Amino acid sequence: MIDGWRFLLSRRWAGYLALTIVFALVCVLLGQWQFARRAEARAEIMRIDANYDAPAVPLETILPTLTSYSDEEDKWSTVTATGTYLVDQQTLVRNRPLSGNPGFEVLVPLRLEDGNVFIVNRGWVPTGSAQDSPDNVPAPPEGIVRIDARLKAGEPTLPNRSAGDGQIATIHLPDLAERVELPTFTEAYGVLISENPSPESAPQKAAKPERDEGPHLSYALQWYLFAIMGFVGLGWAARQEFRSINADRPDEKKRAEKRRIRAAQKQTDADVEDKILDEANFR
Repeated sequence: MIDGWRFLLSRRWAGYLALTIVFALVCVLLGQWQFARRAEARAEIMRIDANYDAPAVPLETILPTLTSYSDEEDKWSTVTATGTYLVDQQTLVRNRPLSGNPGFEVLVPLRLEDGNVFIVNRGWVPTGSAQDSPDNVPAPPEGIVRIDARLKAGEPTLPNRSAGDGQIATIHLPDLAERVELPTFTEAYGVLISENPSPESAPQKAAKPERDEGPHLSYALQWYLFAIMGFVGLGWAARQEFRSINADRPDEKKRAEKRRIRAAQKQTDADVEDKILDEANFR
């Protein structure tokens, strides 16, 4: 019997084994990557639960300096600030769909009482009916305004992404600071919750992010299952080749005959069941 498996020592089967091992390693790495993605999603859910509906605190409590911000701890924290909107520095962030509709997010710098500038995302407006810009952007309140907003980190720049006058491709806060030409918070901006005084009309407010960790766990388990299936497939292929090579051996002939009989019996049982069902239908 051992002699019948000597083909497994060939260079060809060594190659099959090596490919199966590589395939399994790739599957394991992809599974670990999915577990890491799940951990990130669960961390985001924990941040939402901890910060999203927490009471507002003064902006300087969380951002004591222009570069103070921890995305892991401070994201979605609610802050309050008082200042004056720099309406002439209003900027639109392009390519921001909402519920499948194209549109823009409206950024307006808020000059605080201490002279620093805090970028406020006032909400979303749709693309215009006849041009690649909004038909109307509701104006922010004039004079002294008190806002409540949730913190988010600024976004990186994107290569080869352009925007028209008064528009930007991403919320890259250092670029906005250069436009404002005033001391500006460059690590975080605020997603507006409310303004006081309230304007008659305003951009559409951002919706609460979903508490969804996604399908990462099931995907990770699938990748581990694929790794196991690779070795199962290799074993099946080896067994098939063994049967082919050793087809003339007496013991293998007996096993082949037993398999043939079992297959015939299964077919016979199926035929009997079909006959019973046919007779029942004709009654």
